[in-house]
Amino acid sequence: MTDANFLIRQRFTLGVNRYEIWTTDAAWNPVSMLGFAQQKRFALREEVTFYTDDSKTHVLFKFKARNVLDIKSVVDVWDGAGQVIGSFHKDWAASLINSTWLIDQPGKLQVTGQEKSQFYAILRRFTDMGFIPYDFVFSDGQRPVMDITRKWGLRDTYQCTVTAPDYDTRLLQAVAVAMDALQNR
Repeated sequence: MTDANFLIRQRFTLGVNRYEIWTTDAAWNPVSMLGFAQQKRFALREEVTFYTDDSKTHVLFKFKARNVLDIKSVVDVWDGAGQVIGSFHKDWAASLINSTWLIDQPGKLQVTGQEKSQFYAILRRFTDMGFIPYDFVFSDGQRPVMDITRKWGLRDTYQCTVTAPDYDTRLLQAVAVAMDALQNR
């Protein structure tokens, strides 16, 4: 494992999405918490804030959609000081067949993420079964950047393997949480 790999675990809650972000050992067991994320309740624009822990006293970073309830909206990611570190958005045309996300970080090539399985991508369009995995591979066109693998279980858990650690891990963590929080919207 590299320090950039992480695990996202959704907490069971009513009315709001909450996530834990963990470093892991080689067997993907959680070792230490990197952060805690919570989606804003009843927001007109999608917004998730990442904190150091569930006391929510120190903001690490956050993401927020630029537009109100717009399926083509770009989502900006800010650090704790309010500086933009990057953005991401869904490519809706490409996503009709295979869910596709684009990540932009200043000074880096654009990253494209698509579902690993074309079969699951198509199956999900014709069924309402929530257990079908969302497994994505992200590349900047020259090399892989990150893989997100959804694990089967009672709660959503995602193994995130970062293969290009020169991309901002906070931006990649934001995208990983968005895979769960925003994928079906």
